[in-house]
Amino acid sequence: MISQVFILSSKGDHLIYKDFRGEAKTDAVNLFYEKVTDLPGDQPPVVMTCEGLHFIHVRQGGLYFVATTAANVSPFTIIEFLNRQVLTTLIKDYCGTLSEKSVRMNFALIYEMLDEMLDYGYIQTSSTDILKNFIQMEAVSSKPFSLFDLRSVGLFGAETQQNKVAPSTAASRPIMSSRGDQESKNEIFVDVVERLTVVIGSNGVLMKADIQGEIRVKCYLPSCSEMRIGLNEEFSIGKSQLRGYGAAVRVDECSFHQAVRLDEFENYKILKVCPSQGEQTVMQYQLCDDLPSAPPFRLFPTVERDSGDRLLIYLKLRCDLPPKSAALNVSVTIPVPKGSLSLSQELSSPDQSAELQPSCKAIQWEIPRFPGGAQLSALLKVEVPGLSAASLLEVGPVSMSFELPKHTCTGLQIRFLRLSPVQPGPSQHWVRYVTHSDSYTIRI
Repeated sequence: MISQVFILSSKGDHLIYKDFRGEAKTDAVNLFYEKVTDLPGDQPPVVMTCEGLHFIHVRQGGLYFVATTAANVSPFTIIEFLNRQVLTTLIKDYCGTLSEKSVRMNFALIYEMLDEMLDYGYIQTSSTDILKNFIQMEAVSSKPFSLFDLRSVGLFGAETQQNKVAPSTAASRPIMSSRGDQESKNEIFVDVVERLTVVIGSNGVLMKADIQGEIRVKCYLPSCSEMRIGLNEEFSIGKSQLRGYGAAVRVDECSFHQAVRLDEFENYKILKVCPSQGEQTVMQYQLCDDLPSAPPFRLFPTVERDSGDRLLIYLKLRCDLPPKSAALNVSVTIPVPKGSLSLSQELSSPDQSAELQPSCKAIQWEIPRFPGGAQLSALLKVEVPGLSAASLLEVGPVSMSFELPKHTCTGLQIRFLRLSPVQPGPSQHWVRYVTHSDSYTIRI
């Protein structure tokens, strides 16, 4: 049973607070935030106990989603309630996006959702379709920028008009639009999202590679009994199923949502889903210690001591994506000696920037857009009082973050989307691909 549910911003601001049983202290919110911020490291434990109260939290969209309980209950049940399968996904479904702004603008709607989902701390229902019959409030859409903004990323549909682009906020609107709203269209989005973890040694050899991927469906259709999603014909799970084709797509592990039927998957690689309105993850997969192609970025660093107390760092960064592709929001972090005072730089293009961050003693090199096949360079001159040979050992390793739209590192593709029965009136089917860097480390 749950005593309280509250949502906090990253700065500890109280956005949502709901007490179901009155058995917890009123200062539990401040107690949690003090405890979670006092802990060392960036990953506090999901379950914490203080003064006889259990705090269970997840962090999504820069927000803390917290539940408290005084009873000895299974923490996994509450984690599942808070996590993407329930509360956070429902807020995205009903508010359009998961952010501090959307929560502030729709606080009354979220309180109504909590009242319908929980009865005296006991979980009743978490289905978008069921809650839709009881929720009376209508969402206020904040329409923030999204990586899936189709105007900026240029993602197109499968088996639809290839030159027609969906509205920029189509995928970030509430599932319950206002009556008569022009945005209430029959649309369905299928997103293939991958998170990439890579470690490259100082000699350029790939030491570790891991891909975590998932297929998400966000449905705005009023009714759809079945959707068929066709994957690559040469998609295989495990090494034993490889048939020797060069274009084969392989993953090590794969799991499916309980609503997915797999009777056509073995022979035809087709997923059959009965989509409900809102967002759901229909498939998750993983590929370990292997990349079907070269890593997206290669770094060629040179670190040396200049005259006096100046450190020279020369970086050549190459993007090994196909020429028509591009990486967005590329950020390169280079740790420097603790005594570093100032930075001067020479960058290969004017849209780049580099800044010394004194708080973490690292240089942040920002590249808004990095075309595939291109090579960029940066000459960084750092003033380090008392620079010594030992100071050179404090440089690196380099870490990167980036987004790769219209690209999957595994090669997984959606061959087709087919709905049954055929939807009345005009409908749009959109397929979108993106790869995020989960952790991309290059040793110097």
